[in-house]
Amino acid sequence: MELDYKAIGKRIKIARIGLDLTQEQLADKISLSPTHMSNVETGTTKVSLTTIVKIANALGVTVDDLLCDNLLQARPQFERDMQALLDTCEPYEVRIAYEVAKAAVETVRTNEKLKQE
Repeated sequence: MELDYKAIGKRIKIARIGLDLTQEQLADKISLSPTHMSNVETGTTKVSLTTIVKIANALGVTVDDLLCDNLLQARPQFERDMQALLDTCEPYEVRIAYEVAKAAVETVRTNEKLKQE
């Protein structure tokens, strides 16, 4: 399985912005060049495990938080992401999001049953 470096970079960027850090500030914290930090966030370079750990520690997140799009068992992170999204919604938006999610789950389950037949 190939890692999705763009997804990792996107999660790094979201966490960094949430802390009001610039790329340069984060790069400085973990002794990376600003150019390399930019390449990590855009997914144009493969980032090492050591660097991912340094970034996670600097941002106060877990490695799982950064890699969850690449993990098969990342339910807790996606549940937190879903809750964070719902926390920004108006009541009617929550209901619509629920109906969409419910329909999506039903469709996935129906397709899984069809695959097994």
